[in-house]
Parts: sequence; structure tokens; C-alpha cells
Amino acid sequence: MASEASPGATRSPNIAAGALLVVLMAAGSVVMWLVIPLGLIYLAGHLTTSQQPSMGIYVALAVAIPTLMVVVMKLLGWLDHAYAQVMAIPEDGRYRPGWLKSVRGERDSGHRRTVLDIVMIVSVGVAVLGSAVWFFGFAGSSIPK
Repeated sequence: MASEASPGATRSPNIAAGALLVVLMAAGSVVMWLVIPLGLIYLAGHLTTSQQPSMGIYVALAVAIPTLMVVVMKLLGWLDHAYAQVMAIPEDGRYRPGWLKSVRGERDSGHRRTVLDIVMIVSVGVAVLGSAVWFFGFAGSSIPK
């Protein structure tokens, strides 16, 4: 006889699948912050033949970059949800925005910190650190000597 799990039983987390999802979220954050903007600017630079391109290319970039970033953001949210399911993390209750709460009410947001929150905070921190290292260590001075 096969043993059946009761409806209220918790599943055991799948560590390997969870780790793979975290790696995919980290790669997705790199795609969102670096590959999309720099790749589209690079592509736009190669599509124009003039040194002074028309306004159309700038409008296309202004629409395409945020649109693709939202698509990747939705994908990252889906990966985070899949991570919560794979790792058997219980769902939060209903989220109530801060502006609907009393000023004297509880101080926490009522929203649990997800792996995606941590991945995005770390990726932004690494990007800021990388920019500072580049700016102070490798960027040349624009002031003529």
C-alpha cells in the first residue's frame, strides 16, 4: 500500500531546485540591470548610420528598455513564486499597503522578505559598487591636461 500524504501535510523542500531558481533569479537581475539597457543601446548604435540619429531611435529606446525590464521583472516574480513552492514556504496572508494602515499601527510592512528581494538588493549593491570602482579606479579624467 502506498502511503498518501494528508491534505494538511507539509512537503519537504527541494534544495537543488531551490538553488537553481536562486541562480536563475540572480542571472535575471543581471539581465534586467545590464543586458537590456546596454544591449539595446548597443543595438541602436549599430542600427543607425548617422552620427546624429533621428529622435525615433531615442523614443524606441525609451519605450523598449522599460518594457523589456517589466517583462523580466514579471519573470523574476514567477521564479520567486516557484521558489516558494519548491521550498515549501507558506504563502503570506493578504497584503495591505502601508498607506492604508494607521500611523500608530504596526511598523512592519506585513510582507515577508522573499529571496527575490534579497537577490535584487544584492544585485543593486554589486552594481553600485562596480560603478564606484570603475569611476574612481578606471575612468580617466575628462579635464584636459
